[in-house]
Amino acid sequence: MSTPSATATMASEPVAPRPSVGGTTTTADQATIGKSLVIKGEVTGSESLYIDGRVEGSISLAGNRVTIGRNGVVAANINAREIVVLGKVRGNLTASDRVDIRSDGSLTGDVVAARISIEDGAYFKGGIDIRKGGQPAQQTQTKANGKDEGVTAPEPAAVGARA
Repeated sequence: MSTPSATATMASEPVAPRPSVGGTTTTADQATIGKSLVIKGEVTGSESLYIDGRVEGSISLAGNRVTIGRNGVVAANINAREIVVLGKVRGNLTASDRVDIRSDGSLTGDVVAARISIEDGAYFKGGIDIRKGGQPAQQTQTKANGKDEGVTAPEPAAVGARA
């Protein structure tokens, strides 16, 4: 019984293995904004977030998941690895991985993500910009142009090498 007590007293020990967990989202690593909570301002952090209340402002949880629950109402721009919309969102979403708008979800705003999923019955009004790995538009455009130029560029270099 002494050993579990010693483990319980060392609060920093259970937190340390957090990066070694295979998935970045587990229920233990997820914060929750309950139905009756209203937050106005900037939400930042390094853990996943489940919103069932109301948030106005901005949400930036890069590398984590943001889930807007069925009761959630969000008027904010959201930046995260993965964004799941079950409730109502008004704002632009930027996800390095994917955005899921479920059947009861409602999104009014632009989406920038590597992948997007919109279920039947969902409401969506806005633009979609698919980017590999959530890279900024200029880098994606440069890569697209670079690929085109990269195909033609090696040929003259090879010709120059032959001559």
